[in-house]
Amino acid sequence: MPDLDALIRPLRGLPRWAVLLLLALLLRALTFGNPIVHVDEEFYFVTARAMVHGAVPYLDVWDRKPIGLFLLYLPAAALGLPLGIWAYQAMALASVVATAALIARLAERAGWGSGALPAACAYLLWLNLLEGEGGQTPIFYNLLMVGAASLLAPRADDADQPARRLRQGIAACALVGLALQIKYSVVFEAAFFGLWWVWREWRLSRSLVRALVLGAGLAALVALPTLAAWGWYVAHGAGAAFVYANFVSIGQRVPDPLIDQLLNLLIILLVTSPLLSMVVLTWRLPRATGPALILRRWLFAWGGVAGLGLLLFGSYFDHYALPLLVPLCAIAAGFFAEHRAARRFALPLFALLLIGSEAIVIAKLSGRGTPAQFAALTRAVGKGPGCLYVFSSTSMFYAATDRCTLTRYQFPSHLDRVRERGAIGVDQQAEIERIFAAKPAIVLVRPPFRGERLDMRALALRLLARDYKVRVALPLGNEIVTVYARRSAAPSPRRASTSP
Repeated sequence: MPDLDALIRPLRGLPRWAVLLLLALLLRALTFGNPIVHVDEEFYFVTARAMVHGAVPYLDVWDRKPIGLFLLYLPAAALGLPLGIWAYQAMALASVVATAALIARLAERAGWGSGALPAACAYLLWLNLLEGEGGQTPIFYNLLMVGAASLLAPRADDADQPARRLRQGIAACALVGLALQIKYSVVFEAAFFGLWWVWREWRLSRSLVRALVLGAGLAALVALPTLAAWGWYVAHGAGAAFVYANFVSIGQRVPDPLIDQLLNLLIILLVTSPLLSMVVLTWRLPRATGPALILRRWLFAWGGVAGLGLLLFGSYFDHYALPLLVPLCAIAAGFFAEHRAARRFALPLFALLLIGSEAIVIAKLSGRGTPAQFAALTRAVGKGPGCLYVFSSTSMFYAATDRCTLTRYQFPSHLDRVRERGAIGVDQQAEIERIFAAKPAIVLVRPPFRGERLDMRALALRLLARDYKVRVALPLGNEIVTVYARRSAAPSPRRASTSP
Protein backbone atom coordinates (compact mmCIF):
# COMPACT_ATOMS: atom_id res chain seq x y z
CA MET A 1 0.00 0.00 0.00
CA PRO A 2 1.33 3.51 -0.81
CA ASP A 3 2.59 5.42 2.20
CA LEU A 4 2.38 9.08 3.17
CA ASP A 5 5.43 9.98 1.07
CA ALA A 6 3.74 8.48 -1.99
CA LEU A 7 0.69 10.65 -1.30
CA ILE A 8 2.70 13.86 -0.99
CA ARG A 9 5.30 13.26 -3.72
CA PRO A 10 3.11 14.27 -6.71
CA LEU A 11 2.22 17.49 -4.89
CA ARG A 12 5.74 18.63 -4.08
CA GLY A 13 5.99 20.72 -7.23
CA LEU A 14 2.94 22.78 -6.33
CA PRO A 15 2.91 25.68 -3.91
CA ARG A 16 1.31 24.71 -0.62
CA TRP A 17 -1.51 27.20 -1.06
CA ALA A 18 -2.37 25.65 -4.43
CA VAL A 19 -2.61 22.16 -2.94
CA LEU A 20 -4.85 23.43 -0.16
CA LEU A 21 -7.02 25.40 -2.59
CA LEU A 22 -7.51 22.38 -4.83
CA LEU A 23 -8.45 20.19 -1.88
CA ALA A 24 -10.83 22.82 -0.49
CA LEU A 25 -12.49 23.22 -3.90
CA LEU A 26 -12.97 19.47 -4.11
CA LEU A 27 -14.42 19.23 -0.61
CA ARG A 28 -16.74 22.23 -0.88
CA ALA A 29 -17.82 22.07 -4.54
CA LEU A 30 -21.12 20.36 -3.69
CA THR A 31 -22.24 23.36 -1.65
CA PHE A 32 -21.42 26.12 -4.13
CA GLY A 33 -24.48 28.14 -5.05
CA ASN A 34 -26.73 26.26 -2.63
CA PRO A 35 -28.73 28.79 -0.57
CA ILE A 36 -29.75 26.29 2.12
CA VAL A 37 -26.52 24.69 3.32
CA HIS A 38 -27.29 25.27 7.03
CA VAL A 39 -29.95 27.20 8.94
CA ASP A 40 -27.38 29.31 10.79
CA GLU A 41 -25.60 30.80 7.80
CA GLU A 42 -28.94 31.20 6.02
CA PHE A 43 -30.04 33.48 8.84
CA TYR A 44 -26.75 35.40 8.83
CA PHE A 45 -27.34 36.13 5.15
CA VAL A 46 -30.99 37.06 5.75
CA THR A 47 -30.03 39.49 8.52
CA ALA A 48 -27.33 41.08 6.40
CA ARG A 49 -29.78 41.32 3.51
CA ALA A 50 -32.25 43.10 5.79
CA MET A 51 -29.46 45.50 6.78
CA VAL A 52 -29.00 46.35 3.11
CA HIS A 53 -32.62 47.56 3.18
CA GLY A 54 -32.07 49.59 6.35
CA ALA A 55 -32.81 47.12 9.15
CA VAL A 56 -30.87 47.43 12.40
CA PRO A 57 -29.81 44.18 14.15
CA TYR A 58 -31.40 43.60 17.57
CA LEU A 59 -34.10 46.19 16.79
CA ASP A 60 -35.52 45.16 13.41
CA VAL A 61 -34.01 41.67 13.18
CA TRP A 62 -33.30 39.97 16.50
CA ASP A 63 -30.46 37.61 17.33
CA ARG A 64 -27.77 37.27 19.96
CA LYS A 65 -24.78 37.02 17.61
CA PRO A 66 -22.35 39.98 17.52
CA ILE A 67 -23.03 42.58 14.87
CA GLY A 68 -19.59 41.98 13.37
CA LEU A 69 -20.86 38.68 12.00
CA PHE A 70 -23.66 40.37 10.08
CA LEU A 71 -21.29 43.06 8.84
CA LEU A 72 -19.06 40.28 7.55
CA TYR A 73 -21.95 38.90 5.50
CA LEU A 74 -23.08 42.36 4.36
CA PRO A 75 -21.03 42.67 1.13
CA ALA A 76 -22.28 39.30 -0.09
CA ALA A 77 -25.87 40.00 0.96
CA ALA A 78 -25.81 43.28 -0.96
CA LEU A 79 -25.54 41.21 -4.14
CA GLY A 80 -28.83 39.43 -3.41
CA LEU A 81 -29.63 35.95 -4.65
CA PRO A 82 -28.06 34.04 -6.31
CA LEU A 83 -24.79 36.02 -6.55
CA GLY A 84 -24.66 36.73 -2.84
CA ILE A 85 -24.70 33.01 -2.04
CA TRP A 86 -21.72 32.43 -4.30
CA ALA A 87 -19.98 35.45 -2.76
CA TYR A 88 -20.20 34.39 0.90
CA GLN A 89 -19.21 30.84 -0.04
CA ALA A 90 -16.17 32.22 -1.89
CA MET A 91 -15.30 34.20 1.25
CA ALA A 92 -15.58 30.99 3.28
CA LEU A 93 -13.39 29.12 0.78
CA ALA A 94 -10.66 31.76 1.00
CA SER A 95 -10.89 31.73 4.79
CA VAL A 96 -10.44 27.96 5.19
CA VAL A 97 -7.51 27.86 2.76
CA ALA A 98 -5.76 30.71 4.58
CA THR A 99 -6.45 29.06 7.95
CA ALA A 100 -5.01 25.75 6.76
CA ALA A 101 -1.91 27.52 5.42
CA LEU A 102 -1.29 29.19 8.78
CA ILE A 103 -1.74 25.84 10.56
CA ALA A 104 1.01 24.45 8.33
CA ARG A 105 3.23 27.42 9.12
CA LEU A 106 2.81 26.88 12.87
CA ALA A 107 3.65 23.20 12.42
CA GLU A 108 6.86 24.12 10.61
CA ARG A 109 7.87 26.50 13.37
CA ALA A 110 7.35 23.67 15.86
CA GLY A 111 9.83 21.52 13.95
CA TRP A 112 7.25 19.32 12.23
CA GLY A 113 7.90 20.50 8.68
CA SER A 114 7.27 17.18 6.95
CA GLY A 115 3.90 16.91 8.67
CA ALA A 116 2.81 20.48 7.96
CA LEU A 117 0.96 19.85 4.70
CA PRO A 118 -0.85 16.70 5.92
CA ALA A 119 -1.93 18.60 9.05
CA ALA A 120 -3.29 21.46 6.96
CA CYS A 121 -5.14 18.98 4.74
CA ALA A 122 -6.57 17.31 7.84
CA TYR A 123 -8.11 20.64 8.87
CA LEU A 124 -9.90 20.93 5.52
CA LEU A 125 -11.09 17.33 5.66
CA TRP A 126 -12.46 17.52 9.19
CA LEU A 127 -14.49 20.67 8.49
CA ASN A 128 -17.09 18.75 6.52
CA LEU A 129 -17.52 16.29 9.38
CA LEU A 130 -18.49 19.08 11.80
CA GLU A 131 -20.88 21.28 9.76
CA GLY A 132 -18.01 23.37 8.44
CA GLU A 133 -18.78 22.89 4.75
CA GLY A 134 -20.34 26.35 4.41
CA GLY A 135 -20.09 29.65 6.23
CA GLN A 136 -20.46 28.81 9.91
CA THR A 137 -18.95 31.39 12.26
CA PRO A 138 -15.74 29.43 13.08
CA ILE A 139 -14.94 29.24 9.37
CA PHE A 140 -14.18 32.97 9.61
CA TYR A 141 -13.00 33.50 13.16
CA ASN A 142 -10.66 30.50 13.07
CA LEU A 143 -8.61 32.49 10.55
CA LEU A 144 -8.41 35.46 12.90
CA MET A 145 -7.48 33.29 15.87
CA VAL A 146 -4.78 31.29 14.06
CA GLY A 147 -3.45 34.60 12.76
CA ALA A 148 -3.26 35.87 16.33
CA ALA A 149 -1.64 32.61 17.44
CA SER A 150 0.99 32.92 14.72
CA LEU A 151 1.88 36.36 16.05
CA LEU A 152 1.93 35.38 19.73
CA ALA A 153 3.46 31.91 19.62
CA PRO A 154 6.96 31.83 21.18
CA ARG A 155 10.05 32.41 19.03
CA ALA A 156 13.69 31.68 19.77
CA ASP A 157 14.71 35.35 19.78
CA ASP A 158 11.78 36.76 21.79
CA ALA A 159 14.05 37.98 24.58
CA ASP A 160 16.00 40.20 22.18
CA GLN A 161 12.96 41.76 20.48
CA PRO A 162 10.83 43.74 22.98
CA ALA A 163 9.54 46.12 20.29
CA ARG A 164 8.52 43.20 18.10
CA ARG A 165 6.77 41.51 20.99
CA LEU A 166 4.69 44.63 21.56
CA ARG A 167 3.90 45.11 17.86
CA GLN A 168 2.83 41.51 17.49
CA GLY A 169 0.81 41.68 20.70
CA ILE A 170 -1.05 44.72 19.39
CA ALA A 171 -1.73 43.07 16.03
CA ALA A 172 -2.82 39.81 17.66
CA CYS A 173 -5.20 41.57 20.04
CA ALA A 174 -6.71 43.49 17.15
CA LEU A 175 -7.42 40.17 15.41
CA VAL A 176 -8.88 38.66 18.58
CA GLY A 177 -11.09 41.72 19.05
CA LEU A 178 -12.48 41.23 15.56
CA ALA A 179 -12.98 37.52 16.24
CA LEU A 180 -15.03 38.40 19.33
CA GLN A 181 -17.33 40.38 17.08
CA ILE A 182 -17.97 37.27 15.02
CA LYS A 183 -18.71 35.08 18.04
CA TYR A 184 -18.16 35.67 21.74
CA SER A 185 -17.23 32.06 22.43
CA VAL A 186 -13.62 32.84 21.46
CA VAL A 187 -13.29 34.55 24.85
CA PHE A 188 -11.63 31.45 26.36
CA GLU A 189 -8.87 31.33 23.77
CA ALA A 190 -8.61 35.12 23.95
CA ALA A 191 -7.97 34.88 27.69
CA PHE A 192 -5.26 32.27 27.12
CA PHE A 193 -3.53 34.41 24.50
CA GLY A 194 -3.66 37.48 26.74
CA LEU A 195 -2.43 35.75 29.91
CA TRP A 196 0.35 34.06 27.96
CA TRP A 197 1.50 37.41 26.56
CA VAL A 198 1.54 39.03 30.03
CA TRP A 199 3.38 36.06 31.57
CA ARG A 200 6.00 36.06 28.82
CA GLU A 201 6.48 39.85 29.09
CA TRP A 202 6.90 39.58 32.83
CA ARG A 203 9.43 36.78 32.48
CA LEU A 204 11.46 38.53 29.77
CA SER A 205 11.26 42.13 31.01
CA ARG A 206 11.54 41.27 34.73
CA SER A 207 8.92 43.96 35.42
CA LEU A 208 5.50 42.81 36.61
CA VAL A 209 4.17 46.38 36.58
CA ARG A 210 5.20 46.89 32.95
CA ALA A 211 3.69 43.57 31.93
CA LEU A 212 0.38 44.32 33.67
CA VAL A 213 0.13 47.86 32.30
CA LEU A 214 0.82 46.74 28.74
CA GLY A 215 -1.50 43.77 29.22
CA ALA A 216 -4.31 46.07 30.32
CA GLY A 217 -3.80 48.16 27.21
CA LEU A 218 -3.94 45.09 24.99
CA ALA A 219 -7.08 43.87 26.77
CA ALA A 220 -8.69 47.24 26.03
CA LEU A 221 -7.74 46.79 22.39
CA VAL A 222 -9.45 43.39 22.36
CA ALA A 223 -12.61 44.94 23.78
CA LEU A 224 -12.54 47.97 21.46
CA PRO A 225 -14.67 46.56 18.57
CA THR A 226 -17.34 45.38 21.01
CA LEU A 227 -17.27 48.69 22.90
CA ALA A 228 -17.55 50.57 19.62
CA ALA A 229 -20.61 48.55 18.63
CA TRP A 230 -22.21 49.12 22.04
CA GLY A 231 -21.38 52.81 21.83
CA TRP A 232 -23.16 53.12 18.49
CA TYR A 233 -26.30 51.60 19.98
CA VAL A 234 -26.06 53.81 23.07
CA ALA A 235 -25.76 56.87 20.82
CA HIS A 236 -28.96 55.78 19.06
CA GLY A 237 -30.88 55.12 22.27
CA ALA A 238 -30.69 51.34 22.03
CA GLY A 239 -27.87 50.45 24.41
CA ALA A 240 -30.12 48.27 26.57
CA ALA A 241 -31.30 46.31 23.52
CA PHE A 242 -27.68 45.66 22.53
CA VAL A 243 -26.68 44.49 26.00
CA TYR A 244 -29.70 42.21 26.36
CA ALA A 245 -29.26 40.53 22.97
CA ASN A 246 -25.49 40.15 23.19
CA PHE A 247 -24.91 39.27 26.83
CA VAL A 248 -28.07 38.69 28.86
CA SER A 249 -30.32 36.55 26.68
CA ILE A 250 -27.88 33.64 26.34
CA GLY A 251 -28.04 33.09 30.10
CA GLN A 252 -31.83 32.94 30.01
CA ARG A 253 -32.08 30.08 27.51
CA VAL A 254 -33.57 26.84 28.76
CA PRO A 255 -30.81 24.17 28.74
CA ASP A 256 -31.28 21.32 26.32
CA PRO A 257 -32.12 17.99 27.99
CA LEU A 258 -29.03 16.43 29.54
CA ILE A 259 -29.34 13.31 27.39
CA ASP A 260 -29.31 15.48 24.24
CA GLN A 261 -26.21 17.33 25.41
CA LEU A 262 -24.39 14.11 26.23
CA LEU A 263 -25.29 12.56 22.88
CA ASN A 264 -24.05 15.68 21.08
CA LEU A 265 -20.81 15.57 23.03
CA LEU A 266 -20.41 11.87 22.24
CA ILE A 267 -20.80 12.62 18.52
CA ILE A 268 -18.09 15.27 18.73
CA LEU A 269 -15.77 12.85 20.53
CA LEU A 270 -16.39 10.13 17.95
CA VAL A 271 -15.84 12.44 14.98
CA THR A 272 -12.65 13.93 16.42
CA SER A 273 -11.32 10.72 17.98
CA PRO A 274 -8.75 10.01 15.22
CA LEU A 275 -7.45 13.56 15.55
CA LEU A 276 -7.38 13.32 19.34
CA SER A 277 -5.50 10.04 19.03
CA MET A 278 -2.88 11.72 16.86
CA VAL A 279 -2.53 14.45 19.46
CA VAL A 280 -1.97 11.87 22.20
CA LEU A 281 0.59 10.01 20.07
CA THR A 282 2.38 13.29 19.37
CA TRP A 283 2.51 14.01 23.10
CA ARG A 284 4.20 10.65 23.65
CA LEU A 285 6.92 11.29 21.07
CA PRO A 286 10.46 11.94 22.35
CA ARG A 287 10.74 15.48 23.67
CA ALA A 288 12.30 18.13 21.48
CA THR A 289 14.75 20.65 22.88
CA GLY A 290 15.07 24.40 22.74
CA PRO A 291 12.53 26.72 21.09
CA ALA A 292 10.71 23.86 19.35
CA LEU A 293 9.82 22.32 22.71
CA ILE A 294 8.47 25.63 24.01
CA LEU A 295 6.26 26.13 20.96
CA ARG A 296 5.02 22.56 21.07
CA ARG A 297 4.00 22.94 24.70
CA TRP A 298 2.29 26.22 23.80
CA LEU A 299 0.26 24.47 21.08
CA PHE A 300 -0.81 21.75 23.53
CA ALA A 301 -1.87 24.42 26.03
CA TRP A 302 -3.88 26.21 23.34
CA GLY A 303 -5.60 22.96 22.39
CA GLY A 304 -6.45 22.30 26.03
CA VAL A 305 -7.99 25.75 26.47
CA ALA A 306 -10.00 25.36 23.25
CA GLY A 307 -11.33 22.04 24.54
CA LEU A 308 -12.19 23.56 27.90
CA GLY A 309 -14.04 26.36 26.14
CA LEU A 310 -16.12 23.82 24.26
CA LEU A 311 -17.03 21.98 27.46
CA LEU A 312 -17.93 25.16 29.34
CA PHE A 313 -20.04 26.59 26.53
CA GLY A 314 -22.46 23.65 26.61
CA SER A 315 -25.09 22.42 24.10
CA TYR A 316 -22.28 20.70 22.10
CA PHE A 317 -23.66 21.11 18.60
CA ASP A 318 -21.12 19.57 16.27
CA HIS A 319 -20.05 22.89 14.73
CA TYR A 320 -19.09 24.12 18.21
CA ALA A 321 -16.05 21.83 17.87
CA LEU A 322 -14.74 23.60 14.76
CA PRO A 323 -12.41 25.91 16.77
CA LEU A 324 -10.76 22.82 18.26
CA LEU A 325 -9.54 21.76 14.84
CA VAL A 326 -6.99 24.56 14.54
CA PRO A 327 -4.70 23.72 17.48
CA LEU A 328 -5.37 19.99 17.22
CA CYS A 329 -4.39 19.84 13.54
CA ALA A 330 -1.26 21.89 14.23
CA ILE A 331 -0.30 19.35 16.90
CA ALA A 332 -1.21 16.41 14.65
CA ALA A 333 1.59 17.54 12.35
CA GLY A 334 3.90 15.93 14.91
CA PHE A 335 2.24 12.58 14.31
CA PHE A 336 2.56 12.90 10.53
CA ALA A 337 6.17 14.04 10.80
CA GLU A 338 7.65 11.77 13.45
CA HIS A 339 5.46 8.81 14.38
CA ARG A 340 6.25 5.50 12.73
CA ALA A 341 2.56 4.65 12.35
CA ALA A 342 1.95 7.68 10.14
CA ARG A 343 3.43 6.02 7.07
CA ARG A 344 1.06 3.08 7.39
CA PHE A 345 -2.13 4.81 8.45
CA ALA A 346 -2.07 8.34 6.99
CA LEU A 347 -3.07 7.43 3.44
CA PRO A 348 -5.99 5.13 4.42
CA LEU A 349 -7.09 7.75 6.95
CA PHE A 350 -7.13 10.54 4.37
CA ALA A 351 -8.98 8.34 1.89
CA LEU A 352 -11.57 7.48 4.50
CA LEU A 353 -11.92 11.12 5.53
CA LEU A 354 -12.33 12.25 1.94
CA ILE A 355 -15.00 9.67 1.16
CA GLY A 356 -16.72 10.11 4.50
CA SER A 357 -16.75 13.90 4.40
CA GLU A 358 -18.23 13.98 0.91
CA ALA A 359 -20.82 11.33 1.83
CA ILE A 360 -21.85 13.33 4.88
CA VAL A 361 -22.22 16.53 2.86
CA ILE A 362 -24.31 14.73 0.25
CA ALA A 363 -26.55 13.26 2.95
CA LYS A 364 -26.97 16.62 4.68
CA LEU A 365 -27.73 18.51 1.49
CA SER A 366 -30.19 15.84 0.43
CA GLY A 367 -31.93 15.94 3.80
CA ARG A 368 -32.10 19.73 3.92
CA GLY A 369 -33.23 20.24 0.35
CA THR A 370 -31.87 20.96 -3.10
CA PRO A 371 -31.62 24.37 -4.75
CA ALA A 372 -34.32 23.22 -7.20
CA GLN A 373 -36.72 22.38 -4.36
CA PHE A 374 -35.97 25.71 -2.70
CA ALA A 375 -36.61 27.53 -5.97
CA ALA A 376 -39.95 25.73 -6.42
CA LEU A 377 -41.10 26.78 -2.96
CA THR A 378 -39.88 30.32 -3.56
CA ARG A 379 -42.02 30.50 -6.69
CA ALA A 380 -44.98 29.16 -4.75
CA VAL A 381 -44.56 31.89 -2.14
CA GLY A 382 -44.14 34.54 -4.79
CA LYS A 383 -42.82 38.08 -4.54
CA GLY A 384 -45.97 39.71 -3.19
CA PRO A 385 -48.07 41.60 -2.44
CA GLY A 386 -48.37 41.01 1.27
CA CYS A 387 -45.95 40.02 4.01
CA LEU A 388 -44.39 36.64 4.70
CA TYR A 389 -44.17 34.82 8.01
CA VAL A 390 -41.94 31.74 8.22
CA PHE A 391 -43.41 30.02 11.26
CA SER A 392 -41.07 27.10 10.75
CA SER A 393 -38.70 26.40 7.85
CA THR A 394 -35.65 28.21 6.54
CA SER A 395 -35.45 31.96 7.04
CA MET A 396 -33.83 32.19 3.59
CA PHE A 397 -37.31 32.54 2.11
CA TYR A 398 -37.36 36.11 3.44
CA ALA A 399 -34.32 37.00 1.34
CA ALA A 400 -35.41 34.94 -1.67
CA THR A 401 -38.88 36.48 -1.95
CA ASP A 402 -38.13 40.02 -0.73
CA ARG A 403 -41.57 40.10 0.87
CA CYS A 404 -42.07 42.39 3.84
CA THR A 405 -41.86 40.99 7.35
CA LEU A 406 -44.02 41.48 10.41
CA THR A 407 -41.61 40.49 13.18
CA ARG A 408 -38.07 41.08 14.27
CA TYR A 409 -37.85 37.36 15.14
CA GLN A 410 -37.06 36.08 11.67
CA PHE A 411 -35.11 33.06 12.88
CA PRO A 412 -38.06 30.70 13.39
CA SER A 413 -36.49 28.82 16.30
CA HIS A 414 -36.63 31.93 18.45
CA LEU A 415 -40.41 31.66 18.57
CA ASP A 416 -41.08 27.94 18.38
CA ARG A 417 -38.30 26.22 20.34
CA VAL A 418 -38.52 25.18 23.96
CA ARG A 419 -34.99 26.37 24.77
CA GLU A 420 -35.81 29.95 23.68
CA ARG A 421 -38.77 30.35 26.02
CA GLY A 422 -38.16 33.42 28.18
CA ALA A 423 -34.86 34.21 26.46
CA ILE A 424 -35.71 36.55 23.56
CA GLY A 425 -37.16 39.58 25.30
CA VAL A 426 -40.82 38.86 24.53
CA ASP A 427 -43.31 36.13 25.27
CA GLN A 428 -43.30 33.65 22.39
CA GLN A 429 -47.06 33.14 22.37
CA ALA A 430 -47.80 36.86 22.51
CA GLU A 431 -45.47 37.51 19.58
CA ILE A 432 -47.00 34.74 17.45
CA GLU A 433 -50.48 36.06 18.17
CA ARG A 434 -49.35 39.60 17.29
CA ILE A 435 -47.89 38.41 13.98
CA PHE A 436 -51.10 36.66 12.97
CA ALA A 437 -53.13 39.69 14.03
CA ALA A 438 -51.06 41.70 11.52
CA LYS A 439 -52.41 39.38 8.80
CA PRO A 440 -49.40 38.03 6.92
CA ALA A 441 -50.34 37.09 3.36
CA ILE A 442 -48.24 33.89 3.34
CA VAL A 443 -47.22 31.55 6.17
CA LEU A 444 -44.75 28.66 5.85
CA VAL A 445 -44.87 25.61 8.11
CA ARG A 446 -42.60 22.58 8.22
CA PRO A 447 -43.47 19.32 10.06
CA PRO A 448 -42.98 19.05 13.86
CA PHE A 449 -39.41 18.59 15.07
CA ARG A 450 -37.59 17.63 18.24
CA GLY A 451 -37.36 20.53 20.68
CA GLU A 452 -40.35 22.39 19.27
CA ARG A 453 -42.98 23.91 21.55
CA LEU A 454 -45.98 21.86 20.52
CA ASP A 455 -48.34 24.34 22.14
CA MET A 456 -47.03 27.07 19.84
CA ARG A 457 -47.51 24.81 16.83
CA ALA A 458 -51.08 24.07 17.93
CA LEU A 459 -51.71 27.80 18.28
CA ALA A 460 -50.36 28.52 14.80
CA LEU A 461 -52.31 25.67 13.19
CA ARG A 462 -55.50 26.86 14.86
CA LEU A 463 -55.05 30.38 13.50
CA LEU A 464 -54.12 29.02 10.09
CA ALA A 465 -57.25 26.83 9.98
CA ARG A 466 -59.38 29.87 10.75
CA ASP A 467 -57.97 32.39 8.27
CA TYR A 468 -55.81 30.54 5.72
CA LYS A 469 -55.96 27.92 3.02
CA VAL A 470 -53.26 25.63 1.74
CA ARG A 471 -51.78 26.98 -1.45
CA VAL A 472 -49.33 24.12 -1.97
CA ALA A 473 -47.24 21.58 -0.06
CA LEU A 474 -43.84 20.84 -1.57
CA PRO A 475 -40.79 18.81 -0.54
CA LEU A 476 -37.68 20.44 0.87
CA GLY A 477 -35.25 17.65 1.54
CA ASN A 478 -36.82 15.00 3.74
CA GLU A 479 -39.66 17.31 4.83
CA ILE A 480 -42.80 18.75 3.30
CA VAL A 481 -43.19 22.51 3.65
CA THR A 482 -46.77 23.78 3.50
CA VAL A 483 -47.47 27.19 2.00
CA TYR A 484 -50.57 28.84 3.50
CA ALA A 485 -52.24 31.84 1.82
CA ARG A 486 -54.63 34.16 3.65
CA ARG A 487 -58.25 33.84 2.58
CA SER A 488 -58.88 37.57 2.93
CA ALA A 489 -58.57 39.48 -0.33
CA ALA A 490 -56.92 42.47 1.34
CA PRO A 491 -53.17 41.89 1.77
CA SER A 492 -51.25 43.05 4.78
CA PRO A 493 -49.64 46.48 4.48
CA ARG A 494 -46.26 46.45 2.77
CA ARG A 495 -44.19 47.60 5.70
CA ALA A 496 -42.28 45.90 8.46
CA SER A 497 -43.54 46.11 12.03
CA THR A 498 -41.07 45.22 14.73
CA SER A 499 -42.82 46.36 17.85
CA PRO A 500 -43.45 43.55 20.28
